[in-house]
Amino acid sequence: MMNKLQKDICLLQVQGTIFPAPNFNPIMDAQLLGGALQGISCEKDVLIDILTQRCNSQRLMIAEAYRDMYGRDLVTDLKENLSHHFKEVMVGLMYPPASYDAHELWHALKGVDTEEKCLIDILASRSNMEIFQMKEAYLMQYNNDLQQDIDSETSGHFRDTLMNLAQGTRMEGYADPSTAAQDAMILWEACQQKTGEHKNMLQMILCNKSYQQLWMGNPEVQLFEHRVER
Repeated sequence: MMNKLQKDICLLQVQGTIFPAPNFNPIMDAQLLGGALQGISCEKDVLIDILTQRCNSQRLMIAEAYRDMYGRDLVTDLKENLSHHFKEVMVGLMYPPASYDAHELWHALKGVDTEEKCLIDILASRSNMEIFQMKEAYLMQYNNDLQQDIDSETSGHFRDTLMNLAQGTRMEGYADPSTAAQDAMILWEACQQKTGEHKNMLQMILCNKSYQQLWMGNPEVQLFEHRVER
């Protein structure tokens, strides 16, 4: 019989917070955005009200309607009329998810300093399909292989972990209560020992077991109280 934690994990679904807008009209949205961007002063509230309340596929339809209506690219107009972090957010909303991930990974790897947190945030949280799609987008946008760039721009166990994650071969949708506690104890021991062999065990479990399996094992040991040296 499953306990409450196991039931919660079985019911767990990863969902975003932006859903398709009802009564969606891309032509009307494109017209409103055009007016907001072409006025004497940019009407930022209009941009926020529209672009943050439409799902990604709807925003892409708005961009197409905008191009048909004005003969210009919406992303280019956003870049020219906005500045600083607000521009970054508004432009970022116009990328398809895989393209945006590829964009962020490129800048994280090719910037002045490697942005390790960005690499972790993306590669450790995407499904196998999302990783495959971002690698395709990365190759198309930058004519570079993502895994080759990771290999050349990072080092040590950190590089090995990222390379493992970038393969996109994690088990998905599977959790085995009988081995969750065993995995948790192996992770706890690896965090304590901090040897090369134990770091390999960390990678094997954290990069390949399903998220459901990891969440099921997490209450057995408080993994996040430990720090593992790269």
